[in-house]
Amino acid sequence: MTFVQLIDCRTSQFDRMNQLMDTWVEQTKGKRTATHGIIAKDRSDASHFIEIVEFPSYEDAMRNSNLPETDKIFQEMVALCDEMPTFTDLDVVRDERLHAATVRTLFETMGAPGELPPLDGLMAESYHDHDPANEQDTMGLDAIRREMEMWRGAFDFDFSIEDQITEGDRVCTRWTWSGTHTGDFMGIPASGKKVSMTGTTIFRCGENGKIAEGWWEYDRLGLMADLGALEGMAD
Repeated sequence: MTFVQLIDCRTSQFDRMNQLMDTWVEQTKGKRTATHGIIAKDRSDASHFIEIVEFPSYEDAMRNSNLPETDKIFQEMVALCDEMPTFTDLDVVRDERLHAATVRTLFETMGAPGELPPLDGLMAESYHDHDPANEQDTMGLDAIRREMEMWRGAFDFDFSIEDQITEGDRVCTRWTWSGTHTGDFMGIPASGKKVSMTGTTIFRCGENGKIAEGWWEYDRLGLMADLGALEGMAD
């Protein structure tokens, strides 16, 4: 279970404390077990700061605390605080990455059987799609829906999510697409062949949480080879 430690402190010397944190990061390189750190300032009190540090587990946090470098930095941090900082140890019981959940739902929706449902709850009306296989970017919700319908008309398919990484408003997804060729695709008549390809997509989510932009990279050449479209072509 992921473990989070909150460090609540007051200081009028934040710049020096910030430098101290940089020193700790450098000195514990290759030793620390912390995976994520955030320092936030109270909007109503400029001297009030909260540091949020994430660890894979409580045991990892304790190993981190027992590092000589951590103890030394802690003593220096206390000297910079206006009062003794407080620590709160938290076991994470729910970790919901909302942008990632939206993207997963979109991948599920694209491959769902039956009629394609409305996309306005997932994608922005002004959605902008970058696909190197298309001569021009696809602009707007109606246009990307037509693009999806083209794929759905040619294949019965679904996506398997292999990896997903979130950073700010971006979600990067590595996926495997598997399908059966059931309809015309770029002039290739339905063959009934089982095909697959891998790819990676980066989506940017807007302020309203909807997907606003996407960048695709996938093995379309491999797909065409599986469909027999490259047979007879010169090397």
